[in-house]
Amino acid sequence: MSIHASSVVAPGARVPESCQVGPFCTIGPDVELGEDCTLISHVVLDGRTRIGVRNIFYPFCSVGVAPQDLKYKGEPTAVEIGDGNTIRECATVSRGTVGGGGVTRIGSDCLLMAYAHVGHDSLIGSHCILANAATLAGHVIIEDYVTLGAFCPVHQHCTVGQYAFVGGGTIVTQDVLPFSLTSARRENKAFGINRIGLERRGFSRQRLDRLQRAFRLLVASKLNTTQALEQLRAMEGDDVAALVAFVARSRRGVIK
Repeated sequence: MSIHASSVVAPGARVPESCQVGPFCTIGPDVELGEDCTLISHVVLDGRTRIGVRNIFYPFCSVGVAPQDLKYKGEPTAVEIGDGNTIRECATVSRGTVGGGGVTRIGSDCLLMAYAHVGHDSLIGSHCILANAATLAGHVIIEDYVTLGAFCPVHQHCTVGQYAFVGGGTIVTQDVLPFSLTSARRENKAFGINRIGLERRGFSRQRLDRLQRAFRLLVASKLNTTQALEQLRAMEGDDVAALVAFVARSRRGVIK
């Protein structure tokens, strides 16, 4: 096992022999690492933290630390992280709270860039990117294949739908539509579908055209949301059905 002499691994921590632990790292007693993880240096892993395989942690990131919530009184809450994630310099991931479900969860193949923050009880899917200093308040849901631009704060209890791209500096206080390109370029608006991102993910021309028609009805027509949803329900396609279901279950309202 490659653990630098300056690092501290508490009794009870589970660190496979395939892991690489660089200098000045701290691993708490309830941390469980999967195979082939790398802690470059100055990494803090704490709390009841379960981490999958092939994750890379860069200097000064902190994962599983106590939530920034004054209601937290030391309860044994958790962090769960999947496989193949990269967590860059000074990123922070807080463990959950009892009132919020008790767990903060990150899927697989995500990139958290420098200074990103994942607040307590947030749930991130797989294949997501949080750019530099993107910050999630508690209880945020980020669905699969989402990209959050730099300096994007997301309000508590907001959901960012699958395949959405949120431009840098956008303050998210309502739910972000799936498949959308949403930005604060002039003011917070959905500017249609995330066409480039969807093409890169293999969406066919037919799927893109159908989604574009659905977005025109929802965000660019003179119909109110209820009227637009009625017409969207008559359209074919799983993507349109997912869009309708997302809007229907939104509690904070959606950015249009």
